[in-house]
Amino acid sequence: MNRLKDATSPYLLQHAANPVDWHPWGEEAFAEARDRDVPLLISVGYSACHWCHVMAHESFEDAETARLMNEHFVNIKVDREERPDVDAVYMGATQAMTRQGGWPMTVFATPEGHPFYCGTYFPRPHFRRLLTEVHNVWTGDRETVLRQGAKVVEALNQSTTLPSGPLPDEAALARALDNLRASFDAANGGFGGAPKFPPSMVLEFLLRSGEREMSGGTLEAMARGGMYDQLGGGFARYSVDAEWVVPHFEKMLYDNALLLRVYTHWWKAGGGDLARRVALESAEWMLRELRTPEGGFASALDADSEGVEGRFYVWTPEELREALGDDDGRWAAGLFEVTGTFEHGTSVLQLLTDPDDPARWAEVRARLLAARERRVRPGRDDKIVASWNGLAIAALAETGAVFERPDLVAAATAAAELLAGTHVVDDGRLLRTSRDGRAGANAGVLDDYANLAEGLISLYGVTGEVRWLRLAGSLLETVLDRFADGAGGFYDTADDAQRLFQRPQDPTDNATPSGQYAAAGALLSYAALTGSARHREAAHAALGTVSVLATGHARFAGWGLAVARAALDGPFEVAVVGPADDPRTGALHREALLADVPGLVVALGHGDGAFPALLEGRGPVDGAPAAYVCKGFTCRMPVTTVEALRAELSS
Repeated sequence: MNRLKDATSPYLLQHAANPVDWHPWGEEAFAEARDRDVPLLISVGYSACHWCHVMAHESFEDAETARLMNEHFVNIKVDREERPDVDAVYMGATQAMTRQGGWPMTVFATPEGHPFYCGTYFPRPHFRRLLTEVHNVWTGDRETVLRQGAKVVEALNQSTTLPSGPLPDEAALARALDNLRASFDAANGGFGGAPKFPPSMVLEFLLRSGEREMSGGTLEAMARGGMYDQLGGGFARYSVDAEWVVPHFEKMLYDNALLLRVYTHWWKAGGGDLARRVALESAEWMLRELRTPEGGFASALDADSEGVEGRFYVWTPEELREALGDDDGRWAAGLFEVTGTFEHGTSVLQLLTDPDDPARWAEVRARLLAARERRVRPGRDDKIVASWNGLAIAALAETGAVFERPDLVAAATAAAELLAGTHVVDDGRLLRTSRDGRAGANAGVLDDYANLAEGLISLYGVTGEVRWLRLAGSLLETVLDRFADGAGGFYDTADDAQRLFQRPQDPTDNATPSGQYAAAGALLSYAALTGSARHREAAHAALGTVSVLATGHARFAGWGLAVARAALDGPFEVAVVGPADDPRTGALHREALLADVPGLVVALGHGDGAFPALLEGRGPVDGAPAAYVCKGFTCRMPVTTVEALRAELSS
């Protein structure tokens, strides 16, 4: 048993019984490398990663490979989801050296942590040769290795900050739309070619901009293809083809939280029954398969089961007939396009058209889901990540409010309770992960603070519970005090975080909103509720890079563009005031939450306080609950009916 047995990361625990003498990331490993005068071998991956499992089985479980690693290196295993800062700096080095990146990531570094040789997955014979060659170079030509490491660090630490400017204007957002149209796949939805990842942040921008062709086409194509689990709900990580047929089967919390929110917003914008169905199925999947006993949401489901990628999800015509009988089996095979779209004659299920017999479809789906439950399930990474749970809180709260599902709002609240009680420490700082109710040791990074603040602000808007808005304000104070770069942007790590060879900072979106743009969104919403000029100015400054990316790289600034759209529109602020037990208060509140308005914030008050400031001085009208529609705290005349509020929000 190596040093990983007490880890809170399921990924690290997967390697706890390897013959490799793994260390977790930390000073102990660096000190041993200095004492032994050997390089570091840093292996970075995550629990749901298919090729991480392959390399582990081929190399890290192999006694001879482990012997070479243990003799010649100090070996560090890193969960990229626990330590996104470590992953970011070494991924930068890997991409600089090899012009590509991915996981597992394999980095050879000096005892000071300076990378000098990087790669990703290596088959066992190649990996063994590489171990020997790196050892020989280290012992025979040390100066070359040290110079290489120093050169890499120097190059990576040269200023790469994007130029910044003022808040993007309408012209910049129009250029972004033109840039997105240039890469839009009109035939299949999405942008560019294979592989295709769900462009969640871009879709938010398109919906907020009233663009329906690119947003609706992509949302429908993803929902009908194999990337969406037609039986159980929820989306896979990405499609390996351009038509959304065959997914990479791992299911991530962050993808599904982001897409849940997008499909709910699409429904508000006229997405119809498909948007509603996918939103509710995805929310129910999250509660059924990712919710933990503590009330949070697990990070991911593996792509593999029984050592085979996708085995849990794919079907043959014979398996359909076995589960359903001949008639329903043939009907299902035609409905789901079961024609050998995957490996070994199996197919991923698609639903390209709505079933002609909804009752039959409901019964067939239920029977197939029950049959699938008898299969060996993929593994689950059950660590709680603050950032991704923040995304889930926002999505579940809004979806629950829109579709009148109090169970979803309750789930969002329970997750917020867990984060507030386990991840937020006494001085207002945030820990990134927990597992089984036990917090990990790793400090939160920018997107943890920003996405959790965003989720809490959304939860406040739905429930009216002021404690969530106050906690969001505390987190955003830390963002402003500890993460600011002095030029209007934000670093990804706090000023008192563990020092790496580079302080990471990336304003562009990846699988989730960039920390900088997530912070801008939360700061803007908080300012709209509280009237804080400091928060609003910080939000506008953080969006300064969006204009630079809009013209040629809009796909990597989707959330920044969405936040900029809200900022240019105000955003709208709605204060709803009235007794909690008066159904007219609830009706006005719900109407505000249903509005399809970019960046809308809602404050709910019952006459018992003046926080947030949007509620101050605003009360019922002639004893009737009232709604105030404002921009920049300048309000129109209050309204007391749902119809009048709807008219105000649409004008």
